[in-house]
Amino acid sequence: MIQLEVCANSIQSAIEAQKGGALRVELCDNLADGGTTPSLAQIETTRKSIDIQLYTIIRPRGGDFFYSAIEFEIMKRDAHLCGQAGCDGIVIGILNPDGTIDKKRNKELIDIARQYNMGVTFHRAFDRTADLSGAMEDIIALGCERILTSGGKKTALEGKEVIKQLIEKAAGRISIMPGGGITENNIQELVEYTGLKEFHGSFQSQFIGKMEYKTTLIGSEKEEYSYLQTDSNRVKLALQRANNAK
Repeated sequence: MIQLEVCANSIQSAIEAQKGGALRVELCDNLADGGTTPSLAQIETTRKSIDIQLYTIIRPRGGDFFYSAIEFEIMKRDAHLCGQAGCDGIVIGILNPDGTIDKKRNKELIDIARQYNMGVTFHRAFDRTADLSGAMEDIIALGCERILTSGGKKTALEGKEVIKQLIEKAAGRISIMPGGGITENNIQELVEYTGLKEFHGSFQSQFIGKMEYKTTLIGSEKEEYSYLQTDSNRVKLALQRANNAK
């Protein structure tokens, strides 16, 4: 059975992911920046609100994946807090300036995760490495469970050939989880081409808030009075189509 991990930008998105049948939530803040670590209050409340697996991204800012010493201290502290909050896993990715995997720092985060029996996913920092095949071998050696990847392209559909090759080369040693631009409308093609076993997406819809008074002086209605949230119906449909692929 093909499984889905939902990238959730809020507690309610995580709840909707569970309603739709997702196996796992990756909890993130600031999705427009590629995802950063949410507040501890959000992590703790999400943990209390869902029964499915909860993984939290460990990323102090947007931008590149080479971090200063003080940023790395924050990342280590956040990893401990996730373990203490009962998360099932963390999502990490630290690179060296030359585009290789920072094995030392990633291992430190993985060691923290293991103290709390948490799993570890390596996120799309992987797609920014200089050598995807070599990076995959380093991540396997570190002991991560899976790699989130778009095959080094902007979207997983554009990178489907590379994703297929990575899945074949991994040969079950690590899960290759496609993500990036996946929708209920293209997942069937991706499944059929790559042979994936799990995939990742936010599956959001635009929802209108419940404000009755709406000023016209600042911004637009879309900016001020609506929000993006995971849509359980889109999650259900994506899973149905993934599992009906030939």
